[in-house]
Amino acid sequence: MPPILTDLIIKDLTVIFCGINPGLKSAWDGHHFSGRSNRFWKVLYQAGFTPYEIEALNDATILDFGYGLTTAVARATSRADELSKEEFDNSIETFKIKMTRFQPQYIAFLGKPAYMAFSGKKQIMWGHQPEDFCGAKVWVLPNPSGLNRGFTLADFIVHYRQLLNAIKIDTLH
Repeated sequence: MPPILTDLIIKDLTVIFCGINPGLKSAWDGHHFSGRSNRFWKVLYQAGFTPYEIEALNDATILDFGYGLTTAVARATSRADELSKEEFDNSIETFKIKMTRFQPQYIAFLGKPAYMAFSGKKQIMWGHQPEDFCGAKVWVLPNPSGLNRGFTLADFIVHYRQLLNAIKIDTLH
């Protein structure tokens, strides 16, 4: 059984990026988004969140920028669709406790499945969601997994940059 991937989280983050669950490679490596085909670090940099592209090996440096990483479900799989509805249901309380304890300003769910499971909604749009979750504003962004072929790199950058722009606007108020 693969090890549990440790969250990168501290109190009062600007954004906690929430993956659906760890990929097997990330769990074994002990670093978030370490799969060769995963585009998270490239997208984060190109969208303007970080001044350089963080390497998965240095994933903890994301905390230096006010961002953190967690997953909705802790169990690592090769594909997120291997998770059961029960696994999401059993993860909700733990996730809520974590968000309440650490109080990020924003939760960015990477992909729709986790937020759909946690919110109970059958349909959601990409981007900002109308209700908060544990006091945080919610955004749903495309999942950067290499298995997600529905989005180009440019598409990802547009979606992630919209979140960054919203954060900048909130900061001005």
